[in-house]
Amino acid sequence: MLDSNEIKYWVGFTKTPGIGKARLTALKDHFGCLKDAWKAPKAELIKAGLDDKTADNVITFRQDFSPDEELTLLDKYHIAIITCESPGYPPLLKEISDCPAVLYVRGELKSTDESGIAVVGTRRSTAYGRQVTEELVTNLVANGITIVSGLAKGIDTVAHKSAIESRGRTIAVFASGLDTVYPPENLKLAREIMENGALVSEFPLGTKPKAENFPRRNRILSGLSRGVIVIESGESGGALITANFAAEQNREVFAVPGSIFSAMSKGPNKLIQEGAKLVRNHVDVLEELNLFDTSQQLEMKNLSAPDGIESVILKYIAQEPTHIDEICRHTGLSTSTVASNLAIMELNGLVRHLGGMSYILGKRVR
Repeated sequence: MLDSNEIKYWVGFTKTPGIGKARLTALKDHFGCLKDAWKAPKAELIKAGLDDKTADNVITFRQDFSPDEELTLLDKYHIAIITCESPGYPPLLKEISDCPAVLYVRGELKSTDESGIAVVGTRRSTAYGRQVTEELVTNLVANGITIVSGLAKGIDTVAHKSAIESRGRTIAVFASGLDTVYPPENLKLAREIMENGALVSEFPLGTKPKAENFPRRNRILSGLSRGVIVIESGESGGALITANFAAEQNREVFAVPGSIFSAMSKGPNKLIQEGAKLVRNHVDVLEELNLFDTSQQLEMKNLSAPDGIESVILKYIAQEPTHIDEICRHTGLSTSTVASNLAIMELNGLVRHLGGMSYILGKRVR
């Protein structure tokens, strides 16, 4: 097991400019421990394999950096540090060739998270994309799946929220230090994720969400997961970058098809054309990965619709929006009767109001 006193030097080196996992490994191999490497003179650092400039970076950086103070700050934010040599390091992530040397974690990573699936998509999500995300995540969570995503606007946000609302676990991977929530409007959501999973980053405290950090972040998204589902995306973007990482890491790539006229379906439709698994529902994902939780499936199948007027109304509501006037026309019931029953049905999770008096099936009966 890694010496707890050694951890602070892992943190120190990962904050040092020019030191990545490869150089960190070289230092550890040469010195035997990072504590000795941290205190070594320049000549010895060069012997360990660092070039002149990087050795200078180490000397300069450690003059003004206190590993002990950094640990105190991490403790203030309740951030745990997991190195690639720690027993708690996620096994799936450790499989990838460029796994992070250090993970910063707020919340808790569990062994059950090894059945994680990344759900990603565009920040400019459509009503269709949001509906599909809610549907898939709700049913995946019911089968014990941990939802991994990137806390971005759009599909990522819906994925995290749906997992929490379904009392499931979810992991958000940051492109910044864990002291910076991006986008800021997801601060409350980030706190909820900590209580229902974990916030994870390879970036130390103080790192801002720069553009170049997001592609690096995306390899962790796929690395933590057994598969990646792309729900909506343009012809380029972060979701497709994550899918490419997944393919390189021998993870399954899934894509939700969409209209050929929708700009937000061009990405997933292209992935399907290139061989990604087409997703019609959560069963397609679970079957491909052999991740069924039989007891949960039986429970979902055994849910029955209520009797009486509500049962009649349900016959005319599907996963496509249905206007109240159409329901009244099919059932022969008055608008007031249908409206009052729909209000009760929404409270019971049987239907969901989309606005404009249009409804779709709720999570309980999907």
